[in-house]
Amino acid sequence: MPEMPEIQALAERVAGVVEGATLEGFDLLQFSSLKTVTPRPAEYVGRRIEGVGRRGKYLILSYEGGDRMLVHLSQGGRLDIEAPPKSTKPRGSVARFRLAERPSLLVKEFGKERKAGVWSLSADDDGPLAALGPEVLSEEAAALFRESTDARRVHTILRDQRTVAGVGRGYSDDALHHARLSPYAVLGKLDGEERERLITGLHEVLTDALEVERRRSGGLPTKLGDHFTVHGRWGQPCPRCGVDLRRVSYESHEVTYCPDCQTGGKVLADRRLSRLIR
Repeated sequence: MPEMPEIQALAERVAGVVEGATLEGFDLLQFSSLKTVTPRPAEYVGRRIEGVGRRGKYLILSYEGGDRMLVHLSQGGRLDIEAPPKSTKPRGSVARFRLAERPSLLVKEFGKERKAGVWSLSADDDGPLAALGPEVLSEEAAALFRESTDARRVHTILRDQRTVAGVGRGYSDDALHHARLSPYAVLGKLDGEERERLITGLHEVLTDALEVERRRSGGLPTKLGDHFTVHGRWGQPCPRCGVDLRRVSYESHEVTYCPDCQTGGKVLADRRLSRLIR
């Protein structure tokens, strides 16, 4: 899933292409991908895009007058910058933004979840943005990590966009590995030094990833996460200590960790593997 570094760098690239352009047309290529009823996307046609930004994992296109359109790529969504503009409907197409005398933007989705979507929001409506917590690298988020007595696991908190916004499964794994914290660590039980390690880990992992993502050109490719440190690399040697990385499997995702660096040599129970062994 594209997370803060991918979406932030994408927003910067898209801004360089579409800021100041006029929307010529919006083609809804997958009916369920439009998540709002009003204003209708047709009402944006003929209006100029004044800015492109990001909030959490949402890409934000801001139009003259203050209205916005949001794009969320969910798990398997991607975005192509089509230069020259195209009119075809490739496999997995979700929506296309057609711009006067500029490349078009094609939102696509791969996989089975089909949750990528587009929102049209009037200037006084924050839509799904209203439910987001503070940005993960903000001072507000740092204060939460330092002071919260939340009894949930840190990994769970990082993936909960209502608590902190911008991080998902991948960078949660990498940040906890950087901080030498177990994926089962409970935020409310961390001591002060562990909390500072968590904040430092998040800042270093995410800023390094953003630097890598800014080297891309165009939209978002199908394959992401090639620069993850541990996420998705179970069975490979830990880059810090050399011990084989392990995983915990859930219905919808996996957590990767180092049993030496993060859990004091303890191998965490993998429920999916346990069911297979019985």
